[in-house]
Amino acid sequence: MDTVIDGAGLEAGRPWPLGAHWDGRGVNFALFSAHAEAVDLCILEGRQMRVLPLRECSDQVWHGYLGGAVPGLRYAYRVHGPNAPELGHRFDGQRLLLDPYAREVAGRFSWAAPDDPVHCLTAAVVDEAFDWGGDAQLAIPWADTVLYEVHVKGISCQHPGVPEVLRGTYAGLAAPAMIEHYRRLGVTALSLLPVHHFLDEQRLVNEGRVNYWGYNSLAFFAPEPRYAARIGGQSVIVEFKRMVRALHAAGIEVILDVVFNHTAETDEAGPTLSFRGIDNLSYYRLRAGNLASYENFTGCGNTLNLANPRVLQMVMDALRYWVDVMHVDGFRFDLAATLTRDSAFLAAKRQDPLLQRVKLIAEPWDIGPDGYHLGRFLPGWSEWNDRFRDDVRAFWLTGGVGVAALAQRLAGSSEVFRFAGRAPQAGVNFITAHDGFTLRDLVSYQEKHNELNGEGNRDGHSHNLSWNCGEEGESRDPVVLERRRRLQRALLTTLMIAQGVPMLQSGDEIGRTQAGNNNAYCQDNAMTWLDWRSADADLTAFVAGLIGLRQRFRQLRRRRWLTGEGNADGQPDVVWWHPAGRPMRVADWQSKKLGAFAMQLAPDTPAAGQAGDSGTLLCLINRDEIPVPFLLPAGIWEQVCDSSADPAFASCRREKTTPVAARSVQILSRE
Repeated sequence: MDTVIDGAGLEAGRPWPLGAHWDGRGVNFALFSAHAEAVDLCILEGRQMRVLPLRECSDQVWHGYLGGAVPGLRYAYRVHGPNAPELGHRFDGQRLLLDPYAREVAGRFSWAAPDDPVHCLTAAVVDEAFDWGGDAQLAIPWADTVLYEVHVKGISCQHPGVPEVLRGTYAGLAAPAMIEHYRRLGVTALSLLPVHHFLDEQRLVNEGRVNYWGYNSLAFFAPEPRYAARIGGQSVIVEFKRMVRALHAAGIEVILDVVFNHTAETDEAGPTLSFRGIDNLSYYRLRAGNLASYENFTGCGNTLNLANPRVLQMVMDALRYWVDVMHVDGFRFDLAATLTRDSAFLAAKRQDPLLQRVKLIAEPWDIGPDGYHLGRFLPGWSEWNDRFRDDVRAFWLTGGVGVAALAQRLAGSSEVFRFAGRAPQAGVNFITAHDGFTLRDLVSYQEKHNELNGEGNRDGHSHNLSWNCGEEGESRDPVVLERRRRLQRALLTTLMIAQGVPMLQSGDEIGRTQAGNNNAYCQDNAMTWLDWRSADADLTAFVAGLIGLRQRFRQLRRRRWLTGEGNADGQPDVVWWHPAGRPMRVADWQSKKLGAFAMQLAPDTPAAGQAGDSGTLLCLINRDEIPVPFLLPAGIWEQVCDSSADPAFASCRREKTTPVAARSVQILSRE
């Protein structure tokens, strides 16, 4: 590459905002580095690189203004300073570095030539102009939310109703055939696996695999280009915005899974691509007494240092950008415990007026000290509730917990989340997620089968609380298949009748399998792509029916905690019944043998100005291997769901008693 050093035409500019911003006349460049001795702005045009030293530094921000520069301009930085790892510094003034505030990433990093400037990652100046047509965040109430966890590529890349050129892309995610599926299901928000620009780890590339999930971010402001169809030459950013606009028009929110806990630069042996070469000591948490090594609270080699105000500013600026400019509706924070350790992140978020109006979800753990934070986030946050996942699995599949544990989860896990004015929607309930078995595999495999990941089946969790129903893997045995059918439906019904926010993993509604792989992070192939041609239409209809019931009955999505006390009509908001027709007793809750009970929910007393429920719900649960007869509370009941039956939502009248089939849930309504 030909290099020309030329500072002509570069004005002083200003130190804010950070990043590269076009104002119609030129571009202002601003880069934070507290410990740099000099910074060069490098403009790349074909095989020529123009180097412009940034002469101005204000409050640790290096800046300059290039008149006449326009969107599409490719740039990077060279940052000079001491290369002294023992002091925490890893500067290399010859290396081209990606702007942490890059909004579009050009080029493709190559592990075969990591130091080649021709193939390095560079930023592109962007024009954010876009006709949103009046679009804004949907602000669907948490109580009415049903989350749907989605991989951008995997959900549409094999869908026959999506044009082939759009499959596996942002445009494909919002194609009419996909929107029709979301609306038919009744989900209200897509929770997208990471879409920030990310890298594939060197080990995976060497083995012919990729980082399919994307939890290896490098550019927090830039959408990942591998998911772009680029129809008509449109930019990645424009395609992403069109996707959001189309989903919003269909009444569907967009939530991003964000990875602010580590970066793709990994540990001391990893590549220097951006943060490490710009200001290693500021951006990363280094080990006390050994500044040449990184704290690894994430299991990914490094940990971002949100205790540094400028790093915290970068995270907050990124969140605001995705809300204000890209119109997303919220975020799910990967390993969120890392963000709260010795930092002001929670306080910064709480005072931010823009972030107050979007959904924030924490994965409330990491592998660092005191890393399990379930229930410890503040009002305004919801949290992935792994206790729900584990107890519901254990109740239905292993018998590892009794009726008391399931009742706690059905009631919203109040012992975890009921403090500081938090509502039941503080808990995000789920049975499966991207990391772990699919729902079908959960009832088909006793053990994980991750051999194709290339790690000797050592990766992934071994404690899955799964049951293969009598045969490992695929089966043609009708007894095994019926057990699996019933258990999948019982698990899904439990998810949809519990207080809190339900999350469904995409593909579970069509019977997707990963052949027992419970850690398919590196499988970008038919193992992880949804196979729409073999979709279980009956299961899809069942899930849609459950979500419809949840939306129909406000009792299932209360904004207040169940207490057992009377509502405005004097009825207890919840009553727990023994199959014998009497209220549950202490001995019943403690019993290891009892596998059947019922939850009665009174009409939910609405907030002022809202419609309430007119009837009472009775949810009858039986995990036993044989049918259990239930004596019913007084009145005439309408059966609205029988998870064991086909059709499951056929209405019929019940009085005095009803049989509940083995491994099933029955839902009755009384006016």
